[in-house]
Amino acid sequence: MGIQTKKKLWGSMSLVLALSIALVGCSDNNGGNGATTNSTSNNGSGEVAEETKPITLSAFISTPNQAPTSDNRIYKKIKDELGVSLNMEFLVGDLQQKLGVMIAGGDYPDLITADTKLVAAGAVIPLEELIEEHAPNLKKHYAKAWNKMKDSSDGHIYWLPNYGVVTGEPKFNSYSGPAFWIQKDILKEAGYPTPKTLDDYTKLIRDYAAKHPTIDGQPTIGYTTLAFDWRTFPLLNAPEHLTGHPNDGGVVVDDGVASVFADKEISKRYYKELNALYNEGLMDKEAFIQNYDQYLAKLSSGRVLGMFDQHWNFQPAEDTLVAQGKIGKTYVGFPLVYDTSIKDWYLEQPVPNLNNGFGISVDAKDPVRIIKFLDALMDEKYQKLLNWGEEGVDYMVGDDGKFYRTPEQRKQQEDPTWKLANRADAFLGALPKMEGTFSDGNATSAGLQPQEFYESLKPEDKELLDAYGHKTWTDFFSTPPENNVFYPAWQIDLIEGSDASIANKQMSDASLKYLPKAITAKSAEFDAAWNEYVEAYKKINVKAYEDRINEQIQWRIQNWTSGE
Repeated sequence: MGIQTKKKLWGSMSLVLALSIALVGCSDNNGGNGATTNSTSNNGSGEVAEETKPITLSAFISTPNQAPTSDNRIYKKIKDELGVSLNMEFLVGDLQQKLGVMIAGGDYPDLITADTKLVAAGAVIPLEELIEEHAPNLKKHYAKAWNKMKDSSDGHIYWLPNYGVVTGEPKFNSYSGPAFWIQKDILKEAGYPTPKTLDDYTKLIRDYAAKHPTIDGQPTIGYTTLAFDWRTFPLLNAPEHLTGHPNDGGVVVDDGVASVFADKEISKRYYKELNALYNEGLMDKEAFIQNYDQYLAKLSSGRVLGMFDQHWNFQPAEDTLVAQGKIGKTYVGFPLVYDTSIKDWYLEQPVPNLNNGFGISVDAKDPVRIIKFLDALMDEKYQKLLNWGEEGVDYMVGDDGKFYRTPEQRKQQEDPTWKLANRADAFLGALPKMEGTFSDGNATSAGLQPQEFYESLKPEDKELLDAYGHKTWTDFFSTPPENNVFYPAWQIDLIEGSDASIANKQMSDASLKYLPKAITAKSAEFDAAWNEYVEAYKKINVKAYEDRINEQIQWRIQNWTSGE
């Protein structure tokens, strides 16, 4: 979505396959959390009650994933209890092109992951009445986010946010957000320094690359980035963080007023540093032409020393490195700033991931059955199944009631092939989910369980954290302040076809055209290339974009409160 970054916190292996898994069967009502799980019944005539008859749901998930095996254990467990069969299609190629074809044909799956373009096309149905009438678990889960979920243009709810709604106590152990990432081997060799500024960071990369011109027989890449499809944020978002701003996408917000920063001096300073790295042979020469799969493959080779990105975006590459035992080639994130007078704001308080997650399309034949299925999956029983797995198989329960994994179980969780047969990550990523703690006090996932998190760390990771005096990866970041009520601005719907949306596309196009030119220019020619970029921006109706963002910031201030 151009500069308007879409923070899709999910996706696993970057292969794309269509999936058809039979999830057919019936179950008893599990009670648990008041879920509306359908119970098996017979009306006396030998017919199974309508709500427990097998049903096939089609779903489009707009991230590349590798398809689970047909005998996947977790999907089969759901199959035996909820009477639903899924036919899932994952993204291949360009998302906007795929959506454009779908909209032009007017043919939609039952479930579809979010995009504001689909709302504008009338492709999805309002969900609030369905939730109110048939989905008590979802209603309870989204209670504090309910007003935020409403579309500002018509007041309807179209999407079920897949992340950012906290249940119980919030946990910060792992870190999935934005940072400047650097290989652990570099930190170890340098004596575990703490880079605070961009200059500190690039010096570490320069020094290490000079000593290690090749890694595993391939030329070392000092720094790379990504600007492919909607994943342009690795290239475009760094300057806002370097100046102490949180992730608001294409704008920085000061005193409640948003302004574009892409063509400003705060951005020029960053891209000039990339230009210096390029002219020293340290900037990836393929950075601006690689697609997402190529980016992941490059990171998983272990020869890329650093990059700015959000952790969830390159997690599949780290999974590959871990599976290969290359722990030193995985990354630590640092909240860099231009100078130490600036306080970092990378880590954020949880926010509902608006305009993401599943919606129900206008072509869905049984929206009530679909919302009841999604509601059943919000029961703690299924949240534990999807996140932790099966008790006694994927995790154990201690005498104190705390969930934990044995070393053998942790090892399994690191095996991408095993996960395709024993986890439901592709579907879980798009689903509504609990984050925080269950009613029994256990964290909603192993990565959030403090003791399990630490025990699951590799010896190399424990050594690194111990060297810094830290217990978790989030300890490298400043504690985030409370979010502004309007945060984050990147979630604001620009409205397809509006002047703001057109300007956003033009800004993104200009950045993708001129920034590579500036970064790859000879040092003496950088300023001229940058000025060409600035001039291109002057021809764009940037004000229309800023006006829409600021109008919606004011709308949020008036219609939201910090508790809703």
